Amino acid sequence: MIYTCYEMVSDCRAGVPAGWVYFISRYVPVIRKTVAHYTPERSADPALLERILLAVRKPESFLFTSSVPPEERWFVGQLRQLIVGELEAPAAGIPIGLETLTASLGPLTMTEKQAAWLETMRYPAAQAGPMLRVSPDTVEKVRGRAAELIRGQVDSWRRTLLTENGPALGREAAGAMTEDCLPTKAFLDVVDGRTTWRGREMMERHLQGCWHCVDHFCRMLEVVHLLRDIEPLSEAEAAPLRSMLGVEAPRPSGWKRLMGRA
Repeated sequence: MIYTCYEMVSDCRAGVPAGWVYFISRYVPVIRKTVAHYTPERSADPALLERILLAVRKPESFLFTSSVPPEERWFVGQLRQLIVGELEAPAAGIPIGLETLTASLGPLTMTEKQAAWLETMRYPAAQAGPMLRVSPDTVEKVRGRAAELIRGQVDSWRRTLLTENGPALGREAAGAMTEDCLPTKAFLDVVDGRTTWRGREMMERHLQGCWHCVDHFCRMLEVVHLLRDIEPLSEAEAAPLRSMLGVEAPRPSGWKRLMGRA
């Protein structure tokens, strides 16, 4: 029997050790991959990992407060937001906000806006291209055009402006949700090839003026990247983390089930 993400979250909420055992084994590698991307200098920092795990376990974390039935990619998207929120990011030397992006990047298409936004998320063209299903060269060209458009709207500029402002822009976009914004499922339907042409057109129209949904869509693309080639922790790696969280060791009879893919 496969142990699903839904079952894991239900068990964690109920205080059943099996949920936390699975979370540690399956999602600590995702945490480490995310930290390594955004703050590579802290990828081996045990104190940071402990802080993130304790934040997940707080009663006010998304794991306990969300009413959305957890599908794995939705879950990892929420986990990603929690991780990034725990990272310390320096303020940009030349700050810009969403108002600047709206004024400058209006001529770009939905995919072009995503290519620019993935730069704020520190993904080079070589990684952003496959996420968007376009060539890295196309991403580079779009980003060059976006840089020039932004340059025409600001008093001070440098080529790394989007990357430097990434954390602040991400926080601003996350807080800019409106009642017209799209649910996670709409973006995953595009990722999975399930959306209709009409649905795609409606999404493109909405994303023309909504940085919250541009960010949300890019985060779902990132989730696919974060889950790719992830291997569960070994027992030797997981044991000290379970001990740190006060989680009982799994019974041998249940361990095989917990290693099923969510």
